Amino acid sequence: MDALKDLLRNALLEMGRGRYAEAVALLEPHAQVASNELQRYLGESLRRSGCVQEAIAPLMQALALKIDDVDAYLQLAFALQSLQMKAEAAECFRTVAALRPDSVMAQAYQAHGDQQCARWLDFDENLRALHAVIRAKPDDAADEFGVPFALATLPHSAADLLKVARLSTRFLSRGIATLPPVTAVDKPKLRIGYLSSDFHAHATAALMVEVLERRDRERFEVLLFSHGPDDGSPLQQRIRAACERFIDVGDLDPAGIAARMRAEGVDIAVDLKGHTAGSRFTALAARPAPVQVAWLGFPGTCGADFIDYVIGDAVVTPLGDAPFYSERIAQLPRCYQPGDSTRRIVPPPRAGLGLPDDALVLLSANVVLKITPAVFDAWMAILHRLPQALLWQLSGGEQADAQLRAEAASRGIAPERLVFMPPVPMTEHWNRLAAADVALDTWPCNGHTTTSDALAAGVPVVTLRGDGFASRVAESLLTQARLSELVCETPEAYVDLVYALADRAGQAGQAGRAERAPPTIPAWIDSPAFARDLEALYERMWARAAAGLPPEALPARTPDNTSD
Repeated sequence: MDALKDLLRNALLEMGRGRYAEAVALLEPHAQVASNELQRYLGESLRRSGCVQEAIAPLMQALALKIDDVDAYLQLAFALQSLQMKAEAAECFRTVAALRPDSVMAQAYQAHGDQQCARWLDFDENLRALHAVIRAKPDDAADEFGVPFALATLPHSAADLLKVARLSTRFLSRGIATLPPVTAVDKPKLRIGYLSSDFHAHATAALMVEVLERRDRERFEVLLFSHGPDDGSPLQQRIRAACERFIDVGDLDPAGIAARMRAEGVDIAVDLKGHTAGSRFTALAARPAPVQVAWLGFPGTCGADFIDYVIGDAVVTPLGDAPFYSERIAQLPRCYQPGDSTRRIVPPPRAGLGLPDDALVLLSANVVLKITPAVFDAWMAILHRLPQALLWQLSGGEQADAQLRAEAASRGIAPERLVFMPPVPMTEHWNRLAAADVALDTWPCNGHTTTSDALAAGVPVVTLRGDGFASRVAESLLTQARLSELVCETPEAYVDLVYALADRAGQAGQAGRAERAPPTIPAWIDSPAFARDLEALYERMWARAAAGLPPEALPARTPDNTSD
């Protein structure tokens, strides 16, 4: 018994450090032991180390040994999702919600699981249950992860998101000790440390790379703290070359990452993940740097008292929303999302994409979980008004795709008018978007990189103005691209505008589409100016810290607004 306890303790230590392959090596020789914990740890470690199919058997064994093991159901659900068995994953989440009806985590995962497979039968009930458990939760609770990302993709109030973010951050950062304080002082060069798992062929790296290349190297030194894969991609090579140092912290737990950041003398620590998958933002709970910032990853507050600022802009983070952020709002004078003006789009022929040359193609490149019944109703209304149009949707897997076709049929739309685009490498995806005529945004969670990708491909994006960060990203991007007329106030106006744009595109026909060129990207994406704006914001943060002043809101500066 003591030997088993020691084994489980050592495996858990490895898992806590993110060393899942090492945990598998410890546990696998004992895979025949009838221990619920051992089987669950083995299943989770296999899943997280990329052996998803192999994870199923130990997780099922864990449940055979303890049928009400909530954590085993969750791990099984995550594994099934990775295997594109999202309907089965949703049933696991539903079991978790039945076992833990008062849990924010359980209700959030139930709603999130149903969204991933477009199962809307219980949409309203899921929302009601989730909102109810959030509001019943004590304000100071720290007993569970509340899945803030799931809430951000569903209708919610800003107060509820702040509450769930705080709950989750308290739970995730428990036991992380604060490092001895370090004082900010005036200095000729600031060291910026970015923390993320996305410094590879990933949307975040694609957004940031040119800004890092165009930064002021005399005033700023940049270190990348990576806990993600080494994929050897051209994008990863490019982002590494743009910075002074690339530091692999993948084998470190949050406390270890914090210690490394402190040892490297980071002045401003910038987390790029927040409450998104694979995040280790709780490293900042140890206070490794004098100034700590959240940017780009999570569209909302982290609910973390140890993060001083959230970087946004006047659209996504208006100062009036300050009560719903644990951080102080720091506004950029342009859209908070950077871009890469060096991207070049080479549109492929429609035939190779499964698209008829003479069709009106309405693009939806957002993931399926962002599609709510209200959004789909609007899209089907558009298809009714445009009989020559089809919906070109990013595939959510066979189950989700079939469910969306069934939902279309129930609304009187022929299922074949939904065409699904399979996963492809990033550059190929960017190019194929140019085959569309109009892009349809989702709400309450907009397309973020999805919107900027479509705009870069020359495709107009129609959005609906909403409340909160996640609901305003498309508006911010469209405003930056000088296309604010594509931002609608009501679903009815959204349907009317898509109809007008699509009808105009239909009249132009195939020749008109062939003549359409992508927008002049350098006029929309100005990376040198963005870098200067971002650096100016860092300078303002540092000046306050060096003066011994607490963090405070930093409004966007304009020519007539040059003081804090």
